[in-house]
Order: sequence, then structure tokens, then C-alpha cells
Amino acid sequence: MGPPIAPRSAQMSIIAALFVVVLLFGSLCDAFYLPGSYMHTYPEGADLTVKVNSLTSIETELPFSYYSMPYCRPTKGPKKSTENLGELLMGDEIETSPYLFHMNKNESLYLCTSKPLNEHEVKILKQRIDDLYQVNVILDNLPAMRYTEQNGITIKWTGFPVGFVSDQEKNHYIINHLQFKVLVHEYEDPGFTLIGAGDEGMGMAPETDKSKKKSGFEVVGFEVVPCSVKRDPADMSKHKMYDIVSSVQCGQEMQQVIKEQEQITFTYEVSFVKSDIRWPSRWDAYLKMDGARVHWFSILNSLMVISFLAGIVFVIFLRTVRRDLTKYEELDKEAQAQMTEELSGWKLVVGDVFRAPNHPKLLCVMVGDGVQITGMAAVTILFAALGFMSPASRGMLLTGMILLYLFLGIAAGYVAVKMWRTIQGDSAGWRSVAWSVACFFPGIVFLILTILNFILWGSHSTGAIPISLYFILLSLWFCISVPLTLLGGFMGTRSEAIQYPVRTNQIPREIPARKYPSWLLVLGAGTLPFGTLFIELFFIMSSIWLRRFYYVFGFLFVVLILLVIVCAEVSVVLTYMHLCVEDWQWWWKSFFASGSVALYVFLYSINYLIFDLRSLSGPVSAVLYLGYSLIMVLAIMLSTGTIGFLTSFYFVHYLFSSVKID
Repeated sequence: MGPPIAPRSAQMSIIAALFVVVLLFGSLCDAFYLPGSYMHTYPEGADLTVKVNSLTSIETELPFSYYSMPYCRPTKGPKKSTENLGELLMGDEIETSPYLFHMNKNESLYLCTSKPLNEHEVKILKQRIDDLYQVNVILDNLPAMRYTEQNGITIKWTGFPVGFVSDQEKNHYIINHLQFKVLVHEYEDPGFTLIGAGDEGMGMAPETDKSKKKSGFEVVGFEVVPCSVKRDPADMSKHKMYDIVSSVQCGQEMQQVIKEQEQITFTYEVSFVKSDIRWPSRWDAYLKMDGARVHWFSILNSLMVISFLAGIVFVIFLRTVRRDLTKYEELDKEAQAQMTEELSGWKLVVGDVFRAPNHPKLLCVMVGDGVQITGMAAVTILFAALGFMSPASRGMLLTGMILLYLFLGIAAGYVAVKMWRTIQGDSAGWRSVAWSVACFFPGIVFLILTILNFILWGSHSTGAIPISLYFILLSLWFCISVPLTLLGGFMGTRSEAIQYPVRTNQIPREIPARKYPSWLLVLGAGTLPFGTLFIELFFIMSSIWLRRFYYVFGFLFVVLILLVIVCAEVSVVLTYMHLCVEDWQWWWKSFFASGSVALYVFLYSINYLIFDLRSLSGPVSAVLYLGYSLIMVLAIMLSTGTIGFLTSFYFVHYLFSSVKID
């Protein structure tokens, strides 16, 4: 019997939905704008505009706008830069600043003198300093780097603090003078020109006329030294913005204290230094990880141990199953019948092993979402490992993940509906399954983000998602993800259903009582996949919550491959163990055997919050951390659970198709 044919109205609705997808995708291209990492060359004396990003802190994880502080503003007011979807979701708010450089011109300039500080401004400044907020400035897409010495070790930071507190007087001081150092590399265009080569086509030759060659300077480094300097506001107010002022020596001047009715003068210096660093290598200073040998050795050691243990378990398991099959197939039919009555184990559940599980629709939905998340993670990490997602393009990683998730809805709908057809025996209710796949995981994520967004709105943080972005996300969800998932589900109804190799009995077989609950073994199985993940998980969480760059995606891709292998092996082994004790309810257990790694990830997240994020202050920050951790844990559970379930399903199908039992 062939697959059922969908009504013509369903086909027309899918075609109409796809047409809407095309129109909407074209109208939303601006939301996916990716800032390029193209090389910029500047001639001598060219204007260089410094931009500012949101103020950030590892204590609160609440970003705030730069101009929420009493800082100087550009003469024509700040202008927001075009940001992509990933930047907006991460809370970035990049704006123009009053800092202006001229290529290869060392200067010491005056910016402005603030009005007398009122009580509210003093309170905000002191609060931001106590919460260790950092000011993030950007030049030619490079964040400013700051170096500090602690116990003889040089530590690299991005950005500079709002201020500091003196140890003796307990006064708060503001950073009001910046010493910038711009590293530049002199660039000269070789000036190739196209020449004719007769019948052989076109060729290239170097330009001989030097006047036609283009030359300039590339920005290959950006460093800052923050200072607090007390200046006479009455004297400095006579200057206009960008007037030349005397330079200062940081640490040798009187510092600017924060108190009511105090006027603060802001100045800056800039110096240009020629460097041998070339433009393609300018991010190396940011991406170089301290303790790289320990990082690499730990990961390699973990991979070797987990691979060795999983290999031993899998080899023993293969030998056991092969021996059972060989022994069974060597008997004649009469002996097989007698053996079936005498033996116990997985051979006795042949009439129940493919009995429909409890809540089959929920299982199909979770498997479909797991396929979508796994595909998104694998492709994203692979592209990042190959260098297609440079840190120079802010928000590109998150934007790429969202795009991949949207278009992988086809695979999610296809797998979920095909599994539904396999379990139910027909396609009835496939639309409900496809709709549930499209709404289950995104719905939970959207609910958590909405709750967190109300908290961010209440805190007046730039991390809050604007209403316009909410509508964009909803449009992407219902006008792209949902139609593509329905299309995948429709394709699943047209594909050939998976046929069970054995028939299912009408009366279910009683499962023998066990000394210990089977779920205890299932939850314990997650420790092995967690062993492959936890070291890399530490570095990933540090990059997210401690504002560190993470760019060892090659190792992450290797860890992902090993995680997939271990999840598959663990789930298959536990499925076989359950079948050997005549427990035919393996469907959900195979899912959670590998999916239980999410429980250990969540426990590790709590451990990281308590011991590694001790500086995190306030219940708001803790709620934000736990909310985002729940999203990560849910995604890991769906992904690893799907890997284990699909592997176990095809193993059970292969195992019982190898045994001819009537």
C-alpha cells in the first residue's frame, strides 16, 4: 500500500506558505546584516572614528548604554550603527563617539567638561564602578585592548573600567583621560593590470607607473591606557572640543574624585606606531589563549580516555550480540522453537519490542527538534572551524545559528512525521505533529526569553530585546520556520515508511520485576557523554560569562564528533541491557540514556555559578544566568537524546531483522 496522497488544498497551502517565505526573507535581509571584515586602508591624515559599545560587567551580566553615563557626546549627537540579528540579541548597542583620530598624527585633545554632577549621576557612577563595569571602544572593528600586571603576569583585557575605588580613602574615581595607541601597517597596492594575451586569454602584469599604485595605512592594533586626572574645570571650559591640551603622565597626577557638584573634564591622547603585523593577523593578539598547552592536553587526554572506554564497551557488546545471533542461526527450526521456549533475554520480547511507546507524539516531536538542533550545531561549528565565522564579524555566529535552525525545519518535520508514520502505521495526524515540532522548542525558548526580557526591561538594560525585534523573531518563526517544517512533514508522508521486521502481539508481555529501578541506570549513563564535554564546556562558559574570546572551534568539532559516537554507544548498550532482562519499553529509555547528560550539564552550570562566578551579584543576574542555562540544557538534551534514540532504533531494527522468528 503506497503512501497517502495529501489533499490538493494542503498542497496549495504549502505552496502559498513558501511564497510568503520568499517575500518575507527578502524584506528581512537588513536584520541579518553581517558587518564585514574587509580590509580598510586609510591615507595620511584621514579621519578615524572610534565607536562605543554597551557597558558590560561580569558581575551583573546586564549591559547598559554608553550614553547612560555623563560622558561627552559627538557634536551632532551619537548615531547608532547598523547591527545584525546576533548583535541585537547579545545586547550590543554600537554608537558613534566623540573620539576622533587623524591617521598617523599624534595628538592630545580636549573633549568636554561635564555639568556639575547631581545626586543621581553620582549614585549611578559609583554603582557602575562597584559592579566593575567596562567601557568598550572599537576602532576599525577592533576592540581596544588593555594590559595589566598582576603578580608578574601580564593580563589582557578588552575595554577599560568606568573607574576605581581607592584602597585607603575608599573614594570613587572616574576614568576621564585615555591614552590610545594605534598600531598601523603601511600598505602598498602592487597595482596589477589586465593585459591581453592573444588566443590564450587574459593575463596580469605589475603596474610600472608608481603614481597609479595605491598606498595607505591599515589599522592592525588598538590599545588603551586609562587614567584618572584632576583638571581645573574653570580653565578647561574655555577650550572647544578637539582643542590641543598638554599631555599627562598616568599615575603621577591628582585623580578625579566622584562627588556631587563636581565637574569632570574629559581628554584623550592618541599615538600611532608602525607595526610589522599584517592585516590578516591583527586578531591573533585577541584570540591567543593563555595556558594553551594545558587546554589542548586536557582535551586530548579526555578524548583518548573516553574513546578507549567506549571502544572497549562497544567491542565487547558486538562480540556478545554476534555470538547470540550465530548460535541461534546454526540451529534448525525445531531446535529454534525449543530454544525460544527455554531461553530468556532479548529473544523473548520479539512480539513486543516494536510496541508503540507511551506518548508517541511527544517522542516524535522531541526527536524532530533534536535533529534540527544537532544539524544546526554541527554545521555552525564546522563553518567556524573552517574560518568562515570570524570574530571580526560581530554577531555572525549567532545569526548563522538562527538561519541554519530556520532552514533545518525541513529535516525536523521530515524525521518527526516519518517516525510518527512508523509508530502509528499511517499518516493520520501528521499536520499536528509537524506543528508541534515547529512550536515545541522555539516556544519554550521564546517563553524563557520573554520572562528574562521583562527583567531586563525593568533594569533598563540594553540587553532587553526591543519590540521591533520581537516582531521580527515572531515573523521568522511563523513565516519561515513553521512553513518549512510543514513542508518537511509533507515530504515525510510521501516517503516510504519504515517496516518492522517482526509482528507485534496483541497482548503485551509482562516485564519481570527488577531489584533496582531501570531509570537509575539511565540517569547514570549520562556521565560518560558528560566526560567528553565538561572540559570544553568550561572554556565555552568562560567565554560567554567572563567575556573571553573563544575560537578553538577545531577542537570543539572533534569533541562534537566524539560526543555523537559516545551518545550512540551508550544508548545502544543500555537498550541491549534492557532487552536482555525482557524490558521491551526501550523507546524513552534510549532517548534519556544519552539525553541524561543534560542533567549533569545543568548541575555543572550551578557549580560554575557558585564557584567560578562568585563575583556575580544580585538575584537578577542569577536568574538571567539560570534562564540562559536552561535553554542550553534543553537544547543539549534534545540533541543528545535524539542521537541515542535514532541509533538504538536502527540497532533494534537490525537486530530483530537478523532473527527469523515466526
